[in-house]
Amino acid sequence: MNTTTTHESRASAARTIETGGHVLDLVIPVYNEEAGLERSVRTVRAYLNHCFPYPARLTIADNASTDGTLVIAQALAQELPGVRVVHLPAKGRGRALREVWLGSDAQVLAYLDVDLSTDLSALLPLVAPLVSGHSHLAIGTRLGRSSRVVRGPKREAISRCYNLLLRGMLAARFSDAQCGFKAIRADAARELLPLVEDTGWFFDTELLVLAERAGLRIHEVPVDWVDDPDSRVDIVPTAMADLRGVIRLGRDLMTGRLPLPEIGEHLPLVGDRIPRLEGSASAASLGPGGASPAARALLLHQLVRFAVVGVASTVAYALLFLLLRGPLGAQAANFAALLLTAIANTAANRRLTFGVRGADGAIRHQGQGLVVFALGWGLTSSTLGVLHAAVPGAPRGAELAALVVANLAATLLRFVLLRHWVFRRRTSPAGPTRQAPVSTTHPTHATTHETYETYASSTHETHATTKATSDAEATPVLAITEGGLR
Repeated sequence: MNTTTTHESRASAARTIETGGHVLDLVIPVYNEEAGLERSVRTVRAYLNHCFPYPARLTIADNASTDGTLVIAQALAQELPGVRVVHLPAKGRGRALREVWLGSDAQVLAYLDVDLSTDLSALLPLVAPLVSGHSHLAIGTRLGRSSRVVRGPKREAISRCYNLLLRGMLAARFSDAQCGFKAIRADAARELLPLVEDTGWFFDTELLVLAERAGLRIHEVPVDWVDDPDSRVDIVPTAMADLRGVIRLGRDLMTGRLPLPEIGEHLPLVGDRIPRLEGSASAASLGPGGASPAARALLLHQLVRFAVVGVASTVAYALLFLLLRGPLGAQAANFAALLLTAIANTAANRRLTFGVRGADGAIRHQGQGLVVFALGWGLTSSTLGVLHAAVPGAPRGAELAALVVANLAATLLRFVLLRHWVFRRRTSPAGPTRQAPVSTTHPTHATTHETYETYASSTHETHATTKATSDAEATPVLAITEGGLR
């Protein structure tokens, strides 16, 4: 364990509490919820006061409500310490969360639905991995094996089909995108939220997909969840909006316009400094067996894009070969088709697969790409020569089939050389130029276990003394010192 970072994190957490700062900012986004708002806010605030071991603020984010929601929220904020109201003139849960989270001074940002469908006992397991620095985001999941969910078969089927769609179209690995119970580290929010375009219900999905593609760690918490029969969600329009969001996000990921690999490098986890200080390769250059989640996500990202470019190049190569085979002959047609597609392939992979933009190094990259082309040409030419020696007068179909197989083998060689030679990220002899320190605003692994112990202790004491004074209620929170949670 990185001992220096651990002590720094504990000291930072202690300073936050001593200065009256908030570790958690818990947001409840609302739109026309005058009927149940007061009950929910009082329930959550009481839970934070009695059962949650960190200083927490409860924020009511009003999304342009047209009933008495805002008036009730303002009255609650005046009456209850630790409750505030943020009013937005436009609708949209995503818009509300972005506005409140980006303006918050807390270390961890979270939200839950106003209907309190998720049992609040999952709040500390949701937040603790982020406070400790173990994970970047945390989500409640209704689809885990140990989740306990009460809802109708219609909503169950819709939820499972939607998450299956995300796995198929966006290669998502998280289990539940739409559970209204999520948290994110503040530093991760500052990096990711400017990239999230959706302002409505698709906001959650887009945030999670971008985080996963950036190589961030997403912690999942099985929840106890009871469906709200008075839900305001209109299923059909929401489903259509989500589908449009999936298509748009997939297009954005394919074009490579989002700087996701860089985000992963800016957001280290606990212990990430150790391999960097020892001079090992950066996360972006590690192989699929490396320790960094960002490296594995980056490799998958590059493989998918390279495969798409490779398929397009193979199709273009086949068409060019067929067009040039008659006037030039087999060998010349093979050379010309390979040369033209190699130039286009290098340019496409430079921008789309490896994220290199601008004119700097473009000529060198094309020169190195031509060397890779020469190797591929040698492989395909030898394959064509062997075919002609074995089957004199082989038909064009046989020539094309043999060349396509050889070209696919050359494509695999091409990816390896492009990744580890042509577009390899240069680092100094001493190691990567960027050694991002672990954030000192979060307690670390050692603190996580103590957090749970404090939580259990504080919960037991709360049930035994429900009429304790406010000073006594604050005891579990104030027990955090520079030595850790006592």
